[in-house]
Amino acid sequence: MSLISPFPVSSSFWKYLQNIKPDRVWVCSVFLLGIVLLGILAPVISHIEPTTVNLLERSKPPVWYEGGSWTYPLGTDNLGRDMLSRCLHGIRTSFAIATLGLIFSAILGVSIGIIAGLLGGYTDEFLMFITDVFITIPNLLLLLAGIVLLGTEIWVLIVMIGLIRWEAYARIVRGQVMALRELGFIEASHVLGGSRLRIAVTHVLPNLISPLTVILTLSFPSVLLMEAGLSFLGVGVQPPTPSLGRMIGSGRDYLLDAWWISGMPSIVIVSITMLFQLIGDGLRDKLDVRLDG
Repeated sequence: MSLISPFPVSSSFWKYLQNIKPDRVWVCSVFLLGIVLLGILAPVISHIEPTTVNLLERSKPPVWYEGGSWTYPLGTDNLGRDMLSRCLHGIRTSFAIATLGLIFSAILGVSIGIIAGLLGGYTDEFLMFITDVFITIPNLLLLLAGIVLLGTEIWVLIVMIGLIRWEAYARIVRGQVMALRELGFIEASHVLGGSRLRIAVTHVLPNLISPLTVILTLSFPSVLLMEAGLSFLGVGVQPPTPSLGRMIGSGRDYLLDAWWISGMPSIVIVSITMLFQLIGDGLRDKLDVRLDG
């Protein structure tokens, strides 16, 4: 059955519209960008401060429930704080911590992987020994030890999240570099007098962009959930700063009477992680030549 245009458009233009196939990566990227923009523009969008307490309006339901109002579209929490404002600011906080932590771990892991792969020998063995040591340490134990020693400031969370993720990137990059350094153009550059730093920057890094893009995209959900889990346990972002994990933790005692206190931030986290997972899977399908067929 062919589609019939309700507007008088040319047949060629209508056939063009019919042949458009939505791309999963682009569609998910648009939705993800929208969520990120909501977090960035949270101070402009929200008309109520996320820390404003109004005990007379506590546990107010969302607008689609009886008793809800457009003043608080997503309802209020147990202290009467606006859930919409807190979710928007929570996206801003959690997303920023997860992004900076992922960037820190990627820079550290990629640098170590390139050094180990290019130099080899005792340097490679030493760096891989350090990597193995970090792999054997439980992530939660390392996080809690760092928080106990350094505190619960946001920069501490970023550093600790970075320190427990770098070893995976180091091993993957090392393997890629060891395969690349055997190729002809790497050997030619070395014979022509190119330094290891120049080879790493001009030849190795460009060939790592595609796999690293997929790896980082697929790793982001776990980093975001890690930050949310720490805040849920009460050792992450501290009040009054809104965080998605902290909001879920504060509402766990009200699930039967006011599910939206934990439900709304949970929906946001699930949406972000699902979008990142779909984008990562789509990028892997596009960039992995072994899947072409």
